[in-house]
Formats: sequence, structure tokens, C-alpha cells
Amino acid sequence: MLKIINVAGARPNFMKIAPLVAAMNRRPADFHSILVHTGQHYDASMSQAFFRDLEMPEPDIDLGVGSASHAVQTAGVIQAFEPVVISEKPD
Repeated sequence: MLKIINVAGARPNFMKIAPLVAAMNRRPADFHSILVHTGQHYDASMSQAFFRDLEMPEPDIDLGVGSASHAVQTAGVIQAFEPVVISEKPD
């Protein structure tokens, strides 16, 4: 079984990875899929409907990076994502 971490931060990113996540989730013997939301454009009031519309599970992990300049967001994602990779040990 391959352990895969799928990372996305905004609605267009989730729309792009939705088919990948769905395909992996249909093959649980082959893939352990972990969904990570960077939290860059998080809106709690819309998230449930958004994931339901895409037929995606809610993210397993939210990095909670928030809005900022591109440099600050990028640094925040890298810092917050490192412990996830260390603890999850993806393939």
C-alpha cells in the first residue's frame, strides 16, 4: 500500500485533485490517501458544502496558514508541512 499526501490550498486546487483523491479512495488496499489543506483560503462557512459538492472527504489535516503575502504563505506552508511529512512518512 502506498501512503500518499495530497496537499491543496484553494478551491481550484481541490477541484484539480478531487479525481485523484476519489480514485485513491476507491482502492483502499492500494492507497492510503491523506488530504492536507494548507489553510491559505479557508472559509469555514463554505467548506462543508464545497467538499460535499466535490464529493471529497473533509481534509485530514489543516495547516492553518492563513492569508498573507506569497512569501509569508509559502514559508508558513513549508514550516507547517514539515512535521506532517515527518509524522506520516509518505511513500
